[in-house]
Amino acid sequence: MSASRLSVEEIRNQHNVLAEFGYEPGHVDRGYTNRTLHINLSDGSIRTKPVTDQMKEIFVGGRGFGLWHLWHAVTPETRWNDPENEIIFSAGPIGGITQYPGAGKMLVVSLSPTTGIVIDSNVGGYFGPLLKFAGWDALEVQGKAEKDVIIVIDGNQSRVTVEEAPAEEVDAHLISEQLTDMYADSPDSKRDISVVSAGKGAEHGLIGCLNVSFYDVHRKAPRIKQAGRGGIGTVFRDKKIKAIVVKYSGVRGDTNHPADLERIKRAGVRLHREIHDNDHLQCHMRTVGTAHLVEVMNDYDLLPVHNYRFGSHPDTGKIASPVWKKKFTQGIPDGCWYGCTMACAHAIDKFKLRTGPYKGDRVIVDGPEYETVAGVGSNCGIFNPADVAELNFYCDTYGIDTISWGTSMAFVMECYETGILNKEITGGIEAAFGNAGASLEFLHQLARGEGFGVTVGQGIRRMKAQFAREYGADPGFLFDIGMECKGLEYSQYMTKESLAQQGGFGLTNKGPQHDEAWLIFMDMVNNQIPTFEDKAEALHYFPLFRTWFGLNGLCKLPWNDIEPANNAETDEPAKVPEHVQNYVDLFSGVTGRKIAKEDLITMSEGVYNFQRVFNLRMGKGRREHDDIPYRSAGPVTVQEYESRHDRYDKQMRDKIGVDPEGKSTEEKVAITRKYRNEQYDKLRDSVYRRRGWTKDGIPTLETLKNLKVDFPEVVEVVKAHL
Repeated sequence: MSASRLSVEEIRNQHNVLAEFGYEPGHVDRGYTNRTLHINLSDGSIRTKPVTDQMKEIFVGGRGFGLWHLWHAVTPETRWNDPENEIIFSAGPIGGITQYPGAGKMLVVSLSPTTGIVIDSNVGGYFGPLLKFAGWDALEVQGKAEKDVIIVIDGNQSRVTVEEAPAEEVDAHLISEQLTDMYADSPDSKRDISVVSAGKGAEHGLIGCLNVSFYDVHRKAPRIKQAGRGGIGTVFRDKKIKAIVVKYSGVRGDTNHPADLERIKRAGVRLHREIHDNDHLQCHMRTVGTAHLVEVMNDYDLLPVHNYRFGSHPDTGKIASPVWKKKFTQGIPDGCWYGCTMACAHAIDKFKLRTGPYKGDRVIVDGPEYETVAGVGSNCGIFNPADVAELNFYCDTYGIDTISWGTSMAFVMECYETGILNKEITGGIEAAFGNAGASLEFLHQLARGEGFGVTVGQGIRRMKAQFAREYGADPGFLFDIGMECKGLEYSQYMTKESLAQQGGFGLTNKGPQHDEAWLIFMDMVNNQIPTFEDKAEALHYFPLFRTWFGLNGLCKLPWNDIEPANNAETDEPAKVPEHVQNYVDLFSGVTGRKIAKEDLITMSEGVYNFQRVFNLRMGKGRREHDDIPYRSAGPVTVQEYESRHDRYDKQMRDKIGVDPEGKSTEEKVAITRKYRNEQYDKLRDSVYRRRGWTKDGIPTLETLKNLKVDFPEVVEVVKAHL
């Protein structure tokens, strides 16, 4: 009998408890429980570790705690699939408050299968807050199980178990439902359960994501949000984890036991009012979520099309936000944590699948968000919303990152178009731009562990090496068009005309992800940061400000996707000063620590520099590792240049000082390339200088000392590389 036909009770009866741990009930005080739960799947040990005052002062929580724990778990020789690699979950001190929108986030940290260095991924759903309220500031999972297991953290019974779990499904939409039903005390208590899972695709590819559930009381079903980047879902399944379940009932407005609840409430009231009054005039987050960016990016020539060759397409309207507004169920409070009036977590209900193992089923499709629409959609030349929704669903339930899948498929499609790949290599599939059937079939192959789909699932960096080695492709051309940096696939923004955004992707610690710096509009559209020094200052402030959200359990969307009506009149509208003050109030209101707005940056700066040294320890973290594929800087091919020849010719005259008249397109491509590469190098120098790093991109000892992260083992790593 297949697992899908078993009842919840029949599935439960096949569980075998492998390890059990009872603990003192948790108590949250000023946002912290002051302890970490450590589970080693190799030896079955479960133990408590203290959260020290030093950890709270320097690393704060969330991403910071993940980095600190992982640093002490691994060695420079550790690889992603070694038992000592960990997956760390932590919400941070503000995570779990219910008075301010976007406070249900957590950070997941591990060594990445695609980059070999630390990856951190910000995710919603209920797991982070419920984990804290169950008694834990962080969860560390280390080792490998011999057979598939689930981990259950029952905050009501103060009990942790590791259970052999042979009968559950693996795919996220099924196992989330099964385990929610299994561990809920009653139909009315399903909101007390959150499940972390991956999917079959994560077992066979390196770009696996984690799915984190929250129970939607209106739809009466669990829904899932993704910790998408860098292959953490692959690490999860490599450890033989089917799922992690956390259970806690009794969430209240003061469960975080903050130092000053009234201060938090006042900040929340301000933002709730702004969302109510301004959202329908600004970004329409409550009706379409981040999908509103599709038409905006297209209008400004920033929407990736055909592997980032172009920035707009005449068919974009077919997948723009008005289309999704009609498909999303409206009138439901779509927040992924209590109290989030931004309510941007939209979904398509009763979507009928047309392909794959669940063909004919009607399912909930969570999203699509902008990154998914642009990634599996426009970047691959796919402009059918039904295809985008189907790809969205299967990526999620298989545990595959939609950003990496879309960017990887766009690379494959260009390689097919240029003759590097053919039907013999792809198994008879025409992997051309616009062929949604090819993307879906490769995705299903990946879930089955067969065919060319497994190749796509390894990510772009490994595909580049394979295509050069096995098919004779030019490595230089592959580097130019393979949109990855440090091994992480690019998220979905065209950066050719924004030098600052090129730095926002290339000069990150983990790789090109928009959650660190999104500077396109400041740089390209509004020309607010014209000089190298201006750009460097922005690439200092904004990555650190966004890092702060990941230390504290916050979503970035309430920061600048909704703004006060008078924000444009302030001295620094890009920073949204009123909201910066809100975050000061939230942090002080929860923790009792008195801080100023400048302290938000200082907190993040210590963690950010520590992560840079961590990269150095793992064999990266130097200037050469911040190189970017040329396509993110300029036109690689004649076709790209000629698609915008008026723009590029004018730039050649005005910026480069060369007359394009009489020159071939090939010559103009080469001249443009030399200039743009020089510009990126100058930017790199300016950013390193502003960050207190050497010209090789290494934090100086003075910088580390000033930020209080000059621990002896950190200094030792840096000294070995200076």
